[in-house]
Amino acid sequence: MDPVIVVGAGPVGLTLALALAAAEVPSVVLDESDGEDPRRAARTVVLRPDTAALTARLGCTTLGDEGARWDGWRLMRRKQPVRALPLGVEGFPSPVHIAQHALTRGLREAIAKTSLVKIVTKSRLDSLEQDRTGVTAHTRGPGTSYWRGSYLVGCDGARSTVRKLLAVRFPGRTAVERYAVAALRAELPWPREAVLHRQPPWRTGGDEISARPLPEGAWRLDWLLPARGDLVTPDALLARVREALAGWCGETPPYELLDTGVYTLHHRLAQRWRVDRAFLAGEAAHLMGAVGTQGLDEGVRDADNLAWKLALAWHHGATKTLLDSYQAERRTAVAARLRAADQSLPILRGGGGLRGLLPGSGSGRDTLLADGHLGQGPLGAPPSYPNSPLGAPLGEGWAAVGTAVGAPVTDVRVTTPDGTASRLRDRLGRGRLLVLLVAPGTAVWDRRHWMKAGVMPRLVSAVDGLPADAELLVTEAYPGASAHNVLLVRPDGHLAAAFGGVRPAELRAAADALRGGVPSDTRASAEGRTAPIN
Repeated sequence: MDPVIVVGAGPVGLTLALALAAAEVPSVVLDESDGEDPRRAARTVVLRPDTAALTARLGCTTLGDEGARWDGWRLMRRKQPVRALPLGVEGFPSPVHIAQHALTRGLREAIAKTSLVKIVTKSRLDSLEQDRTGVTAHTRGPGTSYWRGSYLVGCDGARSTVRKLLAVRFPGRTAVERYAVAALRAELPWPREAVLHRQPPWRTGGDEISARPLPEGAWRLDWLLPARGDLVTPDALLARVREALAGWCGETPPYELLDTGVYTLHHRLAQRWRVDRAFLAGEAAHLMGAVGTQGLDEGVRDADNLAWKLALAWHHGATKTLLDSYQAERRTAVAARLRAADQSLPILRGGGGLRGLLPGSGSGRDTLLADGHLGQGPLGAPPSYPNSPLGAPLGEGWAAVGTAVGAPVTDVRVTTPDGTASRLRDRLGRGRLLVLLVAPGTAVWDRRHWMKAGVMPRLVSAVDGLPADAELLVTEAYPGASAHNVLLVRPDGHLAAAFGGVRPAELRAAADALRGGVPSDTRASAEGRTAPIN
């Protein structure tokens, strides 16, 4: 069967290719570049705990080697500290701050270890055609080539060629926010802490400046600029650097300037994310980033959501419901994120409008800023899919647990039937469903006993009979769950269903719902072909 064609070799395209490989699906990555990401110290990304865990699970080692985890986050206004949050084990989860070229290099190194991903450099897509069984893509480069794929995913950025070839509109807002940025090495008063300073009391501070640590004593500084203002000259940017450092340190300390730049944020959302066998992901599908939100987070979540669905389609055949669910889930989630950011802007930037929603209180605005920068609340928390078209109808055997259906599951310790202990998050991303039994006492019982006792034999049989690949796991406890509750978890870590005991028929119905029903061509898997898509 033909591989999946991934257009674009940025972090989203490489993550998607690795996620497909983890589910034993081959892919071809069409890369316009020569395979080297330009080194830009000021071009960095912040990965939230869920997206950082996904990229690490896929084999990207540079997060630990070249990424910085913050010990704290603090907010200042004028000359006064306003709020400080510890990050890490005892506080909010800490994000990972890393140079984009280091992240991309780590993903490429992980791809080099698998035979299921082929990267073709200097290959620029210029046309694509679809039929009932696949996609044909034509590229230009040192030579011209045709590529045949079962599906095609455009991860080729804001100016996406795939989106244009599919004639998908990309409406939205231009120049939502504008920033000047500098990367430098210096000693600041808050080692390993991220700082957001509003209305700093020096002349070039503007309305807002942030300082976010990187490894080896480096920092990234961002100044919020007027949306439509004068160009920022090199001399003006140097003046901003010196005044900011002097304002924080009492005088300008020694520093090494590594890189500078100016960037503008836009908010756009593609009207369609799927056209037959072609899909959009990452900045090809959405642009965002105001008030601390991170567009790359959403792009990685796109890849995580789409990979297991394409894997299910590739191995077992596809239904329209399964493939349509990608747009239904991800576009809805990103639209909600964009809407929250747009509603927060007039509150945070002092422009009136919805400011009355937070009467007389700076704490509400502080919370919004923390949400955006730390990946919490409507501006940054991992999304839920409560109204997914892949949801199963509620039955008598359903049980309520501490996680709502469609929400990300809690990362608890689990044991596999062969006795291997790990974290639930480590079992995700392999293209298979997870069935989790809550069984207090299993950690101290001899495995030979609990595998043959109670509900286990019946549950093993039920899992073996599911219509998709599934792994059985056992946990001592899960928040809000009772003994013998059974949770069905999607490959991307969202809860599909929870049952009060072993209920094979309802478990199978929920698994059937997750694959979008029975593919119209049930011979697809046996014959190694993808089912026709309507």
